[in-house]
Amino acid sequence: MAKITGEMKDIAAKTKGFALATVTKGGEPHVIPVGFGKVFSDDEVLLVAVFMRKTLENIQANPKVAVSVWDFDGLKGYEFKGIARIETAGNAFEEGVRMVKSMLPQLDARAAVVVKIDSIYDVTPGPEAGKLVG
Repeated sequence: MAKITGEMKDIAAKTKGFALATVTKGGEPHVIPVGFGKVFSDDEVLLVAVFMRKTLENIQANPKVAVSVWDFDGLKGYEFKGIARIETAGNAFEEGVRMVKSMLPQLDARAAVVVKIDSIYDVTPGPEAGKLVG
């Protein structure tokens, strides 16, 4: 289990978006921006599906995903890799509904995508970029 550090949590809290990468059944990569997300626990990231039709199909076929988060002002970022699960009820889903309704009440959360993190990479520009850090 990789642990999300305080610094990583801070970057995720102030980011303006997450990038979520999945792959189709045929092996085609698919990356989308996600506006609703947060660190959910020391080893989980919560992303909220408002649209995400193709992404949810990809996760059902292959739950291995990557999530990138960055701080443009501090030029610091991380890539979280892990296994995603889709939830349409329960704690994570309810938190997702609250996130969406607090920012854009006219939208509805379709599902919560919870990623159990198994590895973390530094994506900060420089000599440490790509280094496994968790």
